[in-house]
Order: sequence, then C-alpha cells, then structure tokens
Amino acid sequence: MQEHQPDEFSEFLDLESIEAEEELPPGHRSGFVAVVGRPNVGKSTVVNAFLQQKVAIVSPRPQTTRVSQRGILTTRNYQMIFVDTPGIMQPRHKLDEFMLSRALEALLDTDVILWLVDASEPPGAGDRAIAEKLRQVVGQTTIIMGMNKADLLDPNEVLARTEAYRSLLPEVDEWILFSATEGNGRDVLFDMLVKALPEGPRYYPVDQVTDLYVRDIAAEMIREQVLLKIREEIPHGVAVQVEEFKERENGVIYINATIFVEREAHKKIIIGSKGSQLREIGAGARREIERLLGTRIYLDLWVKEAPHWRTDEAALKRFGYAE
Repeated sequence: MQEHQPDEFSEFLDLESIEAEEELPPGHRSGFVAVVGRPNVGKSTVVNAFLQQKVAIVSPRPQTTRVSQRGILTTRNYQMIFVDTPGIMQPRHKLDEFMLSRALEALLDTDVILWLVDASEPPGAGDRAIAEKLRQVVGQTTIIMGMNKADLLDPNEVLARTEAYRSLLPEVDEWILFSATEGNGRDVLFDMLVKALPEGPRYYPVDQVTDLYVRDIAAEMIREQVLLKIREEIPHGVAVQVEEFKERENGVIYINATIFVEREAHKKIIIGSKGSQLREIGAGARREIERLLGTRIYLDLWVKEAPHWRTDEAALKRFGYAE
C-alpha cells in the first residue's frame, strides 16, 4: 500500500526535537477532524493510513468501530486529531443508540468534518440521512467529502457517481474521489484537511498517538480477530474486557481478557473444537498487540456468556458502551 508522506515526514522521526522547542512556529495549525459516514465505508482504514500506524481496528464487517477514538498526528507545523466515529445507522438496540450518539456528538464539536462515502455503490438511504445531519452545520464547520473505494468504481461510472454524491449536499466545501487502500488521491485529501485546520495550539503531547489506554486497544485488537475469523452474525454480539494487564519480572506483559457472547451456542463456536478457534483468535491478537507494544506478551483468553448484553444498560456500562 502506498504510504502518505507529509512534507514534514522527517519530523515523525525526531519528535524529541519538536517537544524541546519552547515556542510553536508562526501559523501553527491544530484541530479536530471528525471522520463520519455510514458503516463500512473505510473510516478506520483512512485514519490508520494518515497516522502511518494502526490505532483503529479494521475488518470487512460493518459496525467494526464502536467508540469514537482519537488518532493524533503531530508535526512541527500542525497537530491534527482524527476522531474515528462509529458508522451512522438506524439504531436497533441500546448499543446502536450509544454508537449513534457518539457519532452525532462528534459533528457538533469539531473543526473539520471528513464525510466518507463508498463510491463503488450508488448513494443510499443512509447517505441521504447523513447529508441531512450535516446540513445542520453547513457554514459553521468545514465539510470535506471523501468518495472512497475509487479503485472499485467502473471508469465509465465516475461522472454519474460523483455527481450523485455531490447532489446530496451541494454545500460541501471540497470533495475528492480517492482510494484509502490503494493510495490514489489520498495525499491530496490529506493536504485538504491540513489546509482546513484553524491556527491553534497543540492539544496533546507530541508523542501521543491516541486517547485510548493500551489495555483498551488490546481489547479492541482481540475483538478484531473475532470479527476476522468468525463468519456468522456472532461478532456483532461480542464484547471484550481486559481483566488484568501487567508486566512480569521477565519483561513479558501478561494480559488476561474475557470474550463475552450473548448465547451459549456462540461460546462453543468461538472456542471451537478442542479450543482450536480460540487459539487462532489468540494468536492473531497476540501478534497485533506485540506489534503495538514492541515486546512479548502472554495472552490468556476466556469466553463467557452475557445474555442480551446489547440491550442491558448495566452490561453496556460495564463494557464501556454507555455514558
């Protein structure tokens, strides 16, 4: 995958020198960029590509992102904070209601909105509903439409498809057809976002890349492996909670985590024959967490039943999906 390399790319390699500077350079820009769109349009993929590292989990399944996670990109001349939001959709239960509230909340308290759509498909009801939400902040917040998945779009349909999406909200400040995975147009989109940032201070330390705790990211990486390896509807009813996270004397980090499912039958599927499926999930999660931490980990996984937790306010609060 072609990597975006900002003009100040060398500064990513010398964050200590940036931190040591007593004053910000003239015209320093900073701000929050809310990345919104319906489920599975590539929001987390775009954020990871811009940050040049993985901070948000990704899977082919819709509703992979459940909480608004911030990814922080700092250079000498700007600090851009991406807010990766859950996909905006019609809620079916309390978990969906929480995810929707988080996504809509991001629209009201941000400097720039990056509205992502799936250019490989015609606009749908979900896109039209988001356009109505965005119409409320037209003129108050800069809105940039990113038509993602251009690599999957027939060249003969480009004009008609881009016009169809632009007609949803003609007031958008800028728009671009691009591919988050192939990299085509991604640099141009990034430059649009930088130029849209207002002048301002740094809100986070220069070496901070996300607002989530490491143990929370570890839980998400475990859930990501469930999404990738279980092919039924089960993953949407999965929650992961890290019970213990500590470094042992030998330097290995011990992580004890529980995968919660809504039915006993789902528990058996995730464990698999003689624990085979759970071992695969654990192996994949361990690789991702070790890549994140740069050290060895010991991952101890358990599977428990939590019936109807997506409609249970107490369970939602326990798993971090409640106010």
